[in-house]
Amino acid sequence: MIDVATLSVIRRWALREQMSIREISRRTSLARNTVKKYLRAGDEEPRYAKRASSSKLDPYAEKLSTWLSIEATKSRKQRRTLLQLHTPQV
Repeated sequence: MIDVATLSVIRRWALREQMSIREISRRTSLARNTVKKYLRAGDEEPRYAKRASSSKLDPYAEKLSTWLSIEATKSRKQRRTLLQLHTPQV
């Protein structure tokens, strides 16, 4: 799948500048069939599948947010470093 910028360049060259499919394929280093496919698609933008994965930190999110809110209320000298926050977790 090509990105939206390349798709707009292909459409501009084909529609405005009346460039041939062969010339567009040479300049973009794409196959002629690929150029034809995207020109035939019309105004339809390519759709990318959205990943539905959770974060690796989700199980620890509540604990981390409470720790960080507690640390934010402390003065700078009394706060724990990231290494000190991480050590009890491991």
